[in-house]
Amino acid sequence: MKTPPFRTLLDAQGIAEVVLDQPPVNALNSAGWMALAAEIAALGARAEVRVIVIRAEGRGFCAGVDIKELDADPGLIVAVNAGNYATFKAVHLNPVPVIAAVHGFVLGGGIGICGAADIVIAADDARFGLPEVDRGAMGGAAHLQRMFGVQKTRYLFFTGEMIGAAEALRLGAIERVVARDALRETALAIAARIAAKSPAMIRIAKEALTGIEDGDLEARYRWEQGFTLQAYMSPDSAETRRAFVAKRDAKF
Repeated sequence: MKTPPFRTLLDAQGIAEVVLDQPPVNALNSAGWMALAAEIAALGARAEVRVIVIRAEGRGFCAGVDIKELDADPGLIVAVNAGNYATFKAVHLNPVPVIAAVHGFVLGGGIGICGAADIVIAADDARFGLPEVDRGAMGGAAHLQRMFGVQKTRYLFFTGEMIGAAEALRLGAIERVVARDALRETALAIAARIAAKSPAMIRIAKEALTGIEDGDLEARYRWEQGFTLQAYMSPDSAETRRAFVAKRDAKF
């Protein structure tokens, strides 16, 4: 990875913006996920950072992992898993609040970021989904289930269907829906309200709120990732990747 698939901005209020920018669909390779994890963790460790906003350029927020990289070298699944795990952990356990401001497609790793975030703001064109079963993989359901209930999570996971922003809002999975051109402004306005408060109190509040959650998000995601390795060893997995790269229906 010569250049990171994102850029970082930091204003005088202590609001850091991490902007995904990896055309055409913000699908990150293994090195990209590790770099993103390191950046988010490093921002949270800086005393002057009070809030982190993660958003994206292009047609959608994030299409997850780079399937073409894995098709070329399936052995990289271990590195991809590690990068995903590190990124979602850096968001969820970050000392400061993390706001995800999403638009367009929010898939795979994009769900992981949203499910790990403290607040999700969506443009009205946002669509959420986990196409993992159709890619011969697993992972992300723990984060999807943090946003949606068990039944909706299983339905979306098994069918591969996507859910729109309005329905996600109705189900309580996201904080609010705004027009696409108001997404960044809205996210930054919320971030500014948080940044204006005592940074020490907000960091205490973040740790306390994370601590009272049911279960261990990182442990649940790690459990899922074990099945990703099992899925990648199955003959069907190679067919799903070949079909995706060739833009055709998989044959089973």
